Amino acid sequence: MAPSPTFTRRATLAAAAGFALAPSVVRAQGAWPQRPIRLVVPFSAGGAADSAARVLTGHMGDRLCQRFVVENRTGASGSIGGAEVARANDGHTFLWDASSHIVNPSLLRGLMFDYATAFAPISLVVTFPSAVAVKADFPARTLSEFVAAAKAQPGKLTVGTQGNATAGHIGLVAFARAAGIEVIHVPYRGGAAAAQDLATGALDAVFTTLVSAGPVVDSNRARFLGVGTLTRVESRPDIPTIAEQGFPGFESNEWAGLFGPAGTPAPVITALYDALADAIAQPALRERLVQIGCVPVASRPDAFARFVTEGRAAMATLVREANIRSE
Repeated sequence: MAPSPTFTRRATLAAAAGFALAPSVVRAQGAWPQRPIRLVVPFSAGGAADSAARVLTGHMGDRLCQRFVVENRTGASGSIGGAEVARANDGHTFLWDASSHIVNPSLLRGLMFDYATAFAPISLVVTFPSAVAVKADFPARTLSEFVAAAKAQPGKLTVGTQGNATAGHIGLVAFARAAGIEVIHVPYRGGAAAAQDLATGALDAVFTTLVSAGPVVDSNRARFLGVGTLTRVESRPDIPTIAEQGFPGFESNEWAGLFGPAGTPAPVITALYDALADAIAQPALRERLVQIGCVPVASRPDAFARFVTEGRAAMATLVREANIRSE
């Protein structure tokens, strides 16, 4: 691996004068990164978000001439890892977060930091399409038939998600409200666990990610009815979107994005974004992301900041109106 960039004469003079782009963080654009970059993933190793991080950070590290160290800090819906990054001031610690980032402010009490002010958005990296899938012997072959079955049996059909107050739960609530149906929400500790119960027939349906439900569908133990993206997914173009089946504009996906602590210098944000965008532009890496169920995005920092702000407001409204609770 190439050595770290060194101080330029201009940077050295600036440092000597005590000039800094952020307190105790980075003394000059050309000096960063000075050591390995710590990437906190507040979810379990091997999950979709963690896997996407590990696919991309090798190339990003090559581009920045420093390696990335991926550290899983799980717990409290991702807020433990978030707190770790919120208080970081070393200029080399960043957060690889998911949709809990915009949901947690409306659900968790006693947080020691404010999601709205503690982070600098860098990029929406990938999305993980959500999908509706039903057990193999469920009579519905289309989403409209599933809605009809739910209306015929209000409050009877069981639908599993990857957990209470997760993206799947939020998406299910939004879909049920849009469809005018009432179902029984069954939360699990992860989408794969919900999919396994779907495969055994213990559940009527799931609302979870494609990557979680894909294996049981591929083994003919379940069937997809719709996907939560606005356009069909490249890896599974045969699945119609929920939006095209009578719910125009409906969108529900998990996602992973890159954040820095508040006050991260603009040159560092730019350097990280450029490294990320370059990684996602590599055909081999894009293909690996698609294979694990991701849709590559790499949005610019300003677009990601708007996405986070608007998403947080929308989630606050939905959580309040639907009376969603974290437990």
